[in-house]
Amino acid sequence: MPLQDNSNPEPSASSLIDARIQELADWRGEALSRVRSLIHEAVPGVTETWKWRGVPVWEKDGILCTGETYKDKVKLTFAKGASLEDPARLFNSSLDGNLRRALDIMAGDKINEAALKALVRAAATLNKAKKKPPKKP
Repeated sequence: MPLQDNSNPEPSASSLIDARIQELADWRGEALSRVRSLIHEAVPGVTETWKWRGVPVWEKDGILCTGETYKDKVKLTFAKGASLEDPARLFNSSLDGNLRRALDIMAGDKINEAALKALVRAAATLNKAKKKPPKKP
């Protein structure tokens, strides 16, 4: 049985997201890169993860949103979107569920950056409020 080679650790989630943006090499990569920057501006210290065999995920006290890419769109799905105020009406997809809401970004769409940052901050605030305190020994 061969020994496990630990000299080549798995790539970080951030580097996998970088690679996804590069591999797209079109408007979807640009859109994903822009929303990624906005998420980091909105919530300093946000953690990037890579889940479900290739989905960028941004987390702070739980999942804030995912950044899925399809042939015709970039979909930002907010894990607890149904609980968030959306005065700018950014959510335009997954509107029927009890929990999630999504924003589909299509080619040529202009992102309302201020509203998206406010939505990401609201998601982080909601996660923090619902975070359970550590159990006492």
